[in-house]
This record gives sequence, structure tokens and C-alpha cells, in this order.
Amino acid sequence: MEEIDIAQIKKRSIRGIFALTSRTFLIQVVGFLATFILTIYLTPETFGIFFVVSAAIAFLSYFSDIGLAAALIQKKSEITNDDLKTTFTIQQILVVSFVTLALLASNFVGEFYNLGKDGVLLFQAVAVAFFLSSLKTIPSIILERNLRFEKLVIPQIAETLVFNILVVILAIKGFGITSFTYAVLARGLSGLLVMYLISPWKVRFGFSKDSAKKLLSFGIPFQLNSFLALVKDDLLIAYLGKVLPLAQVGYIGFAQKWALTPLRLIMDNVIRITFPSFSRLQDEKEILTKAIEKSIFAATLLIFPSLLGLVLLSPFFVNLIPKYIKWEPALLSLAFFSINAALSSVSTPLVNALNAIGKIKTTLYLMVFWTVSTWVLTPIFIILYGFNGVAFASAIISLSIVIVITVTRKYINFNLLKAAGYPFISTIFMGIFVYLVSPFLIKGIFSLIFMILLGAMVYFLCIFTLAKKEVLSDINLIKTNLKK
Repeated sequence: MEEIDIAQIKKRSIRGIFALTSRTFLIQVVGFLATFILTIYLTPETFGIFFVVSAAIAFLSYFSDIGLAAALIQKKSEITNDDLKTTFTIQQILVVSFVTLALLASNFVGEFYNLGKDGVLLFQAVAVAFFLSSLKTIPSIILERNLRFEKLVIPQIAETLVFNILVVILAIKGFGITSFTYAVLARGLSGLLVMYLISPWKVRFGFSKDSAKKLLSFGIPFQLNSFLALVKDDLLIAYLGKVLPLAQVGYIGFAQKWALTPLRLIMDNVIRITFPSFSRLQDEKEILTKAIEKSIFAATLLIFPSLLGLVLLSPFFVNLIPKYIKWEPALLSLAFFSINAALSSVSTPLVNALNAIGKIKTTLYLMVFWTVSTWVLTPIFIILYGFNGVAFASAIISLSIVIVITVTRKYINFNLLKAAGYPFISTIFMGIFVYLVSPFLIKGIFSLIFMILLGAMVYFLCIFTLAKKEVLSDINLIKTNLKK
């Protein structure tokens, strides 16, 4: 492992953001095109099956390392070979056990959700792909702890290209749900091969009691956090697949996917960078505070306008794009999922910072609250409002951001107005402009694209007018740290 000083942390973090953003942009473009084509050739029922199966397998992934990977990244002192061997050994015992259980239970799962034969094969394929993914953990940890994100992105790009190209080709040829079956297996194999080419690690088994004890003191609470997130999100989807028609689950999946796209495009990168970076800055509170403020600013700068633009322009998309009108019932859910995504762009970096400074029990209590709230409110709202109730409950629960802000400020005295105020005000101005102009301007696909560009221009003009000093300062900081 490498020793990294504060200057290197700053430099590698900024370079990592660019590497991950470039990767994510490519992944999202490929994913957007693939999803667009798939929503033309596949039915909502098919999407519902894939959505449910993915959530069911995700249930297993949260038990794959008992939080040991996060513990290795967060660890203050350097990690040792005993740490790596112990982590890998424990993880593989768990993964093989759960994958075996999943394969044995696949027929039962298929009958329970009425997946059909092809749906069962998909479930089995995703389980095998989960095992392949677990073999990449140690090489990934080494790259991530050393902030070598420019290398870490390469296997992810390879996986995305292989999966999306293959699934689209097979869907066009009429393979239906089987398109996903072949694609997930190909994705797992390609990612594993590329990862070991980029970051070779000799597979070693072993167990150190001292190493395991130290890592599990952070890892178990962290994994409980992940388990509750699983119960809150993925297990909820599995529940929805049983109580709602698959077409309505497809609408929920469609709305959630598009609402979370800006969050995944930007926030996943911020989290991926900031957790190891914040962990390295645990004892530098002043620098850590500035880093948190800049991470929130960077996230909200792009997420706020993207989400509001998506909500305002989505009715035009479904009416102008051929065969897309079938997704119109999902637009109300899209709006409320977007509220959750917008507030998450602020709360997620704060929770991430609490984890990085070792306040894992605090975030565990927050997750308990969110999980209980989700499972209490969602069934009630489904009874009252049908499938849209899922999104309504999600939006209401996201208002608990007030609690997150209050708790975080006990440990880190950050300025939220400085971090997110200007993006919020600029987004409101842009939203008013788009809302007033779009009905008169948008007549077809090209005018819709022009409206998007025009809205972006209005937004960035506002943000530059309000926060010129901050924007120029950040640009200079980026330019300085990108220089070799």
C-alpha cells in the first residue's frame, strides 16, 4: 500500500472525480441508449421481472463481506497482507454459501413471483455473476484505498459495454427476458478478467483473529447499515413484486431509474471518491469541512437542475418519442422520486462523512429510522394511492434530511447555505423559465433538445452570476491539481 500525504489526497481526489465522471458519463450514455431501445422492444412486464430479480440478488450481495471492504478503506493505519487474506477468506465463504442457497431456491423464487422458466434462468445467471463480482473485491480495495480511480474505472467500462451491447442485440432479435440472462453472465466474466489485468492480486486464503477483530469492529455496524438499506430498498421491491401487478412494478422501476439517473451519474462518483478521501482526512477537521462543502456543491450543482428539468420535460418526452406513451402512468411517480433524489444529493455526502470519521453507529440509527419509516408508510400509501404511493412515501421520508444536517453539525461545522444555496436558487430560476417557455417552444424532438440546451444556458448563467468567485476558485483548484 502507498503512503499518501494531504497534497496527494487532494490531487488524486480531483483526478479521481474526473476519471469517475468520465466513466460514468460514458456508462450513462450507453445505459441511456440501451434503456431507450429496450423500452421500445420489451414490455413493462419484462422490465418488472428483471427489476424484481435484480433486487432479490442484491439481497445476497449485502452479506458478502460483513463490511470488511469498507473497514479496509476506512482504516487509519496501513492495511496488511493478513487484513487482505482474512477479508477475502471470510467473503468467499459467505458468497459461496449464499450463491449456493440462491441456486437451490431458484425454482421456489420463480414460483413465488411467477417468473416463468426464463425468469428462473435469469435469477440463476445473476447469482453466478454475483460470485464472479466478489472475486474482484481485493484488487478493487487496493486501488480505491490508494485513490487510483483512473485504473478502477476500466473494468467498469468494460462491463457496461459488454452488458448493454449484448442485451440490446439479443432484445432486438426477440430473446425477451433471456437477453438479460446472457448479458449479466458476459458482464461478470469481462469485469473479472479486466480487473485482474489492471490490478493483479495473487489469491490467498488465510485467517488472522486480530485482523478480523479490528476490521469487524467497524465492518459489522457498517454492514448493518447496508442490510437496513437492503431491507428499505431492494427487499421492498421484492415485496412490491408480490403485491402489485408486474406492469405496475415496471412503472415504479421506470420512474425510479430515471429519477435516480442524475444521482447515480454524479453522487456515486462523489461517494466513491469522498469516502476514502474523508477517511484519510479524519484528523484534519478544517480541511475535512471544506472538502464536505465542496462535495455538496459539486453534487447539487448538477443534480438539482437535472432533476427539475427531467420532471418538467418528461411529459414532452413520452408524447414525442414513438412507443413511449405507454410510460405516461409513471410520470407522477417520477416527480416524487425526484424529490427524494434531490434531497439525497445533500444528505448522502453527510452520511458518508459520518462514516468516514468513524461515527458508524450514528448512521446506523439514522438507517433504522429510514427503514422503519419506509416499511410503515409505503404499504399505507399503496392502499391510498396505488403504485404511486411508493414514490409519495419516498418523498416524505426524504424530508428527514433536517435530522441528518443537525446530527452532522455536531461533529463537523459545515455551512450548508454556502454549499447548496446557489445551486438551489439557480435551479428555481431555470425551472420557472422552462415551465413558462416549453409549451410554446416544444413542437418536436429537435425543439425539445433545443429547450434542454436553453434551460442549461439559463441555469449556468444564473449560477455564474450568483457564485462567480466560488466557481472561478474551484476551476483554478481543478486546473492546478490536474497538472502533472
